[in-house]
Amino acid sequence: EVQLQASGGGLVQAGGSLRLSCAASGFSFDDYGIGWFRRAPGKEREGVSSISSDGNTHIADPVKGRFTIYSDNAKNTLYLQMNSLKSEDTAVYYCAKGVWTVVAGGMDYWGKGTQVTVSS
Repeated sequence: EVQLQASGGGLVQAGGSLRLSCAASGFSFDDYGIGWFRRAPGKEREGVSSISSDGNTHIADPVKGRFTIYSDNAKNTLYLQMNSLKSEDTAVYYCAKGVWTVVAGGMDYWGKGTQVTVSS
């Protein structure tokens, strides 16, 4: 059974940092892409960053230079290091498993989100 559990969210001041974790089970990062998404209040869900099964990463323009995605494949855990946080980063953050080796093919399993709130 595929399971994803995101954690690490919280309240932080603008300019601060948080590290999100996503503990995954039931599949291997060596076989599927995995990524982080977020949904801000009143907005549609958007992709934040992803890793393909071969280790290639993608980061969305709004967070480029501030966020870093990485994984510990031995622990099947995905991370999102978020630095220089801005109020517009406030959202519920989700991790999700890709249908294929890259997330461009769509996502088929989603974890429960973790709330990130950035105060200005």
